[in-house]
Amino acid sequence: MRVVVLADTHAPRRWRGCPPAVAAHLRGADLILHAGDVCVPSVLDELAAYAPVKVVRGNNDGPDVAAWGAPETLEFELAGLPVAMIHDSGQAARRTARMHRRFPGADLVVFGHSHIPMDETGDGVRIFNPGSPTDRRRQPHGTVGLLHVEDARIVEARIVPVT
Repeated sequence: MRVVVLADTHAPRRWRGCPPAVAAHLRGADLILHAGDVCVPSVLDELAAYAPVKVVRGNNDGPDVAAWGAPETLEFELAGLPVAMIHDSGQAARRTARMHRRFPGADLVVFGHSHIPMDETGDGVRIFNPGSPTDRRRQPHGTVGLLHVEDARIVEARIVPVT
């Protein structure tokens, strides 16, 4: 299963349409995960034209994004891998332990909010933040995450620049 992971697109201020470098990764995706701060549901409609979308609500998302189908948290399986999603994972200190306590059944927790790309394992859980493709803040590049999941395990996880 090929999964593209996004967060913090912040439309329409930062996302005025799918950037070509992001679209290149979306083509052929089996699933798209968006870890919140979509800001307008039209982004989700745009993404859904590429592949099914799972999304959680971010702190900048309103009732319209919630109505599209964005809960505060989400738990599901990807090719047998237990996954959880949340927008804001809290402070950096003891993040893996906190996410493991919050989602004890998850092997992978996808989150956003900080705009800082991260792929870290500890305390019995892997946490993955794709960064932001459109609002890099203090990061050198806008980024997205790419996951390849087979038989309940992550075969490959990458965070790639798109700007």
